[in-house]
Amino acid sequence: MFLRDTWYAVAWDSEIKHAPFARTVCGEPIVLYRQMNGAISCFEDCCPHRLLPLSMGYLQGEHLVCKYHGLEFNECGQCVWMPGQEGVRKDFNVGTYPVAEKHRFVWVWIGDPRLAAESKIPDLHWCSDPNWIFEGSTYHMKCDYLLLVDNLMDLSHETYVHPTSIGQREIVEAPIKATSDDFTVTLTRWMYGIDPPPFWSANLRSGEKCDRWQICQFSLPANVMIDVGVALAGTGAPEGDRSKGVTGIVVNLMTPETETSTWYHWGMARNFQTEDRGLTFRIRDGQAAVFAEDLVVLDAQQQSILQRPGRELRNLKIDAGGVHARRIIERELARQSQTTPA
Repeated sequence: MFLRDTWYAVAWDSEIKHAPFARTVCGEPIVLYRQMNGAISCFEDCCPHRLLPLSMGYLQGEHLVCKYHGLEFNECGQCVWMPGQEGVRKDFNVGTYPVAEKHRFVWVWIGDPRLAAESKIPDLHWCSDPNWIFEGSTYHMKCDYLLLVDNLMDLSHETYVHPTSIGQREIVEAPIKATSDDFTVTLTRWMYGIDPPPFWSANLRSGEKCDRWQICQFSLPANVMIDVGVALAGTGAPEGDRSKGVTGIVVNLMTPETETSTWYHWGMARNFQTEDRGLTFRIRDGQAAVFAEDLVVLDAQQQSILQRPGRELRNLKIDAGGVHARRIIERELARQSQTTPA
């Protein structure tokens, strides 16, 4: 069901403090905490003694202490103290996960730890580039992560789900171009000489006719970057000159929790008015309101799917991006099943 041997974003860097932090990724409960030196430890969220979640415990210095009987584990997952024993049994260490901190997120490697190279973390350079500003948040979605991928690779839904902010009729009327390779899908849509919707009109600081673009790129395991923006009509944006417009990169990182729930990390990076801190949080709050509308739709869609186990999703031309992305995921899952020992 889940892709392994890959990095998943589990939290924003600011969320991991010197205290146990629980999360489930691809059906695996994990616990993280930040050491005093700033490094992060990540363990299986289960004490090997009586199987109580270690996230219910507390930190004593750098040691994570089980709340039930006080077993202590150091920052490497080794048990260093247990009650009523002479010495410490070697078979009471807890499983650990490779963990990294990059581009404002904390990443955990789910799979064979020997393959966990930090160079495999997705390129989100906008999130840490000083010439850009980036902010966002996280939603706990009660739906399969694939439904989120579908949603983000088909922005025609904006016309109907987000009519008062970013949606407009021209989105569904504009042609789309889908291209793909073995690992990525890119979906491109341009709208020429249109009225900017409220969100973009405010950031462009103009209600004049504009050229609008949406370029969605899916990459494994379940990440979608969306290059979006508007420029004054006829000023060269389609040819590459965006100087008379505003550009944003919408970052979407889907981390499966279970087969029907997902941790959805989102935000927008921008390279305009980067000194305006107030604008940063107004955009974040505006995005939160937009994505909350998606949350309602996707939660309802998931419940409808569960109620109709014999029904299949059907596709239109607007679903091309999601269809290509699912094919890549299915191909990787098939390859994974062939290489994973029984």
